[in-house]
This record gives sequence, C-alpha cells and structure tokens, in this order.
Amino acid sequence: MKRCTRCLTKETVDTITFDEFGVCSVCRQVEFKKEKIDWADRGRQLQEMIARHKGKGLYDCVVPYSGGKDSVFQLWYIVKELKLKPLVIRFNHWGYRPLVEENNTKVFKQLGVDVVEFTPNFHVVRELMLESLKRRGDFCWHCHTGIYSGVMHMAVRFETPLIFWGESTAEYHSWYTFEEMEEVDEKRFNRLMNQGMTADDMYEFLQGRVERRDLWMFDYPKRKDLIKLKVESICLGNYIEWNTKANVEIIKRELGWKGQAVEGVPPQYDYEKIECTFQGMRDYAKYVKRGYGRTNHLATIDIRNGALGREEALALEEQYDGKRPASLDWFLNILQISEAEFYEILEKHQVHPWKFDPSQVQTGAPLPDMPLWDTTAIDKPLGPPKDEEGRTTKYV
Repeated sequence: MKRCTRCLTKETVDTITFDEFGVCSVCRQVEFKKEKIDWADRGRQLQEMIARHKGKGLYDCVVPYSGGKDSVFQLWYIVKELKLKPLVIRFNHWGYRPLVEENNTKVFKQLGVDVVEFTPNFHVVRELMLESLKRRGDFCWHCHTGIYSGVMHMAVRFETPLIFWGESTAEYHSWYTFEEMEEVDEKRFNRLMNQGMTADDMYEFLQGRVERRDLWMFDYPKRKDLIKLKVESICLGNYIEWNTKANVEIIKRELGWKGQAVEGVPPQYDYEKIECTFQGMRDYAKYVKRGYGRTNHLATIDIRNGALGREEALALEEQYDGKRPASLDWFLNILQISEAEFYEILEKHQVHPWKFDPSQVQTGAPLPDMPLWDTTAIDKPLGPPKDEEGRTTKYV
C-alpha cells in the first residue's frame, strides 16, 4: 500500500493525494502553514472579527466543548487571551469517560463560564449508531452531526453569531487547505460531518423506529436563520498558529487538566482523545476499513513537526495500531451485535487496496477506568424487526 515518502500517511486516507516526489498533500499544506502564512496579519483579522461581536449580546461568542485537549485550549485562549465572554455548548454523545467531569469542574470553575449541555435520547442514539455503522462503517454519525448542527442550533437560540471551533482540518486532511479561510458552515457539514446522510435520510432508514422530531438536533439550522443572525463560524487555528503539544502544556499548567490512557495510543500521547469511551473502537473500526489507526495519525503529526523520526514512527505504529480493543465486548453489547457481525459489516466498507485479516489480530490491554463505564441494561430491542431465527425481516 502506498505511503507518503515523508510521513506515515497511507493512500486509504480520505482526500489524500501525492505529488511527483511521493509527498502527501497534508505534508505540503503544513509546509505552507509554516512558511507562507503571515500569522500577525491573521491575528489582526481575528481582532477585527471580534470587534464586530464583543459586547453586542448576552455572550460574545459560542465555544463548542467536549472536555478534550482542543476544546479546553480554545476555551482557555478565548477567555484568557482574547478576553471574551463565551457561552460554552456541550453535546453529550453518551460516551464521556469519568475523568472528563473532573477536568471540566476544574476548567469551568477557574475560567468562570456559563455552560449549556444537551443530551439526545439514548434509545435514538443507539439506533443511529447501528444504522450508521451498517451504512458507512462509522457508528459516530450522531456525534459528528450532533456536535456541529446542535451547536449551531444553540447559537441561533441564544442569538450569538460568533462561533469558535478548534484547529483547521488542513492539519490532517485535504478537504481544505491553509490557503483557504475554512468556514465551519453547512457546506463543510455536508462535506465532512454527515457522511452524505441527512437527518431526513436517517428517519427514512430507521423505518419508524424513531420519530422525526427526535432528530431535530441532527438537522443543520435553516439557512434563513443563520443569514438573519449573520453567523461567523470559524476555526481558531486559521488565526493562531496551532501546536497541539504546546497547547496541552498550557492547559495542564494553567488549569490542572489531566490526560489518561487511550486504547491503541502510546503513553506519551496521554492527551489524545482521552474523553471518549468509544474512541478505541472508532480507531479500530478505521483500522479494519483503511489499515491505519490513531498511532499512525499521531506519529505523522510529530514527523511533520520535526519531533519524531520516520523509522521510530513506523516502530510505534507497528506496536500500537490494529490491536483489538478490550472495549470491543462492551461496545458490541450496546449495539446488540456479535463480533462476527461487526467484521462482516466493516468488510463492506474496506478501502482498496487494504485488506484486513482478523486472524492476525491481538487484543489490547483494558483501560484502568473501564470498570466505571456505564453498563445499564436496555430492554428495548435495537434495529430492524427480526424473525424467530434472528434474521432481519425488513431493512431498506
């Protein structure tokens, strides 16, 4: 399988291209970021934008927030460096790990912010997880769409037009480049987040298993409402030079934010995706489909930043990527499917030329906090109706 000659990026990554030297498009984008962007000018643009909004309403801006490293840094930066009054919006996707609440208590108390959290019906979430797994090989449709469309709904309801997201997607993919001032708008939502499936589509796919009104927060807000509000929804990373490791050092030092172990992630990256119980499973599903995991992603970032050599990065990838997560059984119980069904579903979504071999898989170590993860039993059947032999009787 083809790889970038500079980093570890494989040809199965969405949107990736390689130039005549075999260097991937993201490596070239990061070159542009480091060598071509006038960050002082970008900072002036940011201040001009802030001037249009500061002090004009109940809140100066909206900050989407999970409690992970990026959202904590952007909230710290907005309060401490930009001196703004934000409304913090938190979408609860039913996967937060116990440490997140401890971290959030520290962050919210020290920064002094108002917080709104909204949580969808778990029965609806389970249906959406199973359906999106079957149709796209990714069970996180409810999270992708809920975070982005749900936050925009809250911005409209609180009449707060300035929304700050984190880094630009140009850091990792080629949906956008650093030459563009990427807007987090409906076009981006449809391009990156909803995987080509709208809430209307999901309602049809689920065949009456949920009500249409159960899906309101997965609908992007009406364009007329966004235009009326004059929404500006931006990536903070397009205006300041984003450096994840430096950002993590700041929030650990200034806020006492703690990292923790994540399945499939080397211990030196104790800051990466620490907030979600589903993260190990999501990375593993990606490995099954595309042949790379979270360590590939992290080591690649370090290569681009000059913090890791390619051979050392390859050794890390070999050691950590592709391990069967200890959380797999917990996950399968939620979706009421077998491990064989899980692999059968993902096999349909494998990206050529990758071919996954389940016989070669080793199981990873369980995380220390797994005994604390929720195991509430749900007696409501999940998925399309089945006959007496357990076969699906109706499925579009």
